[in-house]
Amino acid sequence: MTEYRTLSATVAIRVPFQDADPAGVAWHGNYFRYFDTARCALLDQINYSYRDMAASGFTWPIVDTRVKYIRAVGYDHVIHVTATLVEWEYRLKIEYEIHDDEGRCVTKGYTIQVAVEEATGELCIGSPPALTERLQAWFGGPGDA
Repeated sequence: MTEYRTLSATVAIRVPFQDADPAGVAWHGNYFRYFDTARCALLDQINYSYRDMAASGFTWPIVDTRVKYIRAVGYDHVIHVTATLVEWEYRLKIEYEIHDDEGRCVTKGYTIQVAVEEATGELCIGSPPALTERLQAWFGGPGDA
């Protein structure tokens, strides 16, 4: 049986007071920051942080996103945010799941980012070598990704 390696990262976040609305529930817009925290942890695993992206001559703007709220999370609750890389050949698609401390899924979503050459502002067709080489190293070499 072939074993496939997955690139994912999970971070724990205690919902801070300032993230809650007057009812004590995390405001919906803050979930994108939670996604971002997990995405940064995921990219750090392959040494392609946002600083590394810029150093390689590319920006990676988010061009599409989706979030599905399943149950509310309140102030001072600990959530576990997992980011998983699911596409990388032509764009970065990262899926997210947020679980509460009891293991219940409270939110799902995804973001899609595309590579833009910083010098020209041109959209890249295909991911640049700065990313694909790191992913090939992570997944075990060419052809294994």
